[in-house]
Amino acid sequence: MTKNTGYNPTEQPRTATDKAFKIALFFKALDGFLEVAGGIFLFIINPDQVNRWAARLTQGELSRDPHDFIATHILKTAHHLTGASLDFGAAYLLVQGAIKLIIVFEVMRGHLWAYLLLIGTLGLFVIYQVYRLATQFSLALTLLTVFDLIIIYLAQKEYRRQTEANTA
Repeated sequence: MTKNTGYNPTEQPRTATDKAFKIALFFKALDGFLEVAGGIFLFIINPDQVNRWAARLTQGELSRDPHDFIATHILKTAHHLTGASLDFGAAYLLVQGAIKLIIVFEVMRGHLWAYLLLIGTLGLFVIYQVYRLATQFSLALTLLTVFDLIIIYLAQKEYRRQTEANTA
């Protein structure tokens, strides 16, 4: 059975878990949309533009504090970008964002298989994110990983509830 006949995530949430899952799906869809937009943006720009924008963005802060952690980190990151790394980043964001949008859309349509795809795909993203965290810590990536783990938990809980409702 591919379509759920019980609770549908597009309906009004019944429990706190339903509400949390619906909110998490909204944010995951927003995340996917921003990744697609970011991927398109990265395909359009070139490394020299990134360096100029980073210099303008950090100029004021560095004039007050030449050792500002965030400003120096932005400049360092911008200087390490090459055409190949921008292309990889753009492709990565486009693919990951599109996958998230498609899966969230299918979950919202009530397809049970989409829950399994959501859990599996986010599980793979979490594995990659943990690998990246092991090589270089990032607070943003840590928060994203925790968020993905929460969605995995909520999705598996909702999947179980829906499969039980379908077999009853």
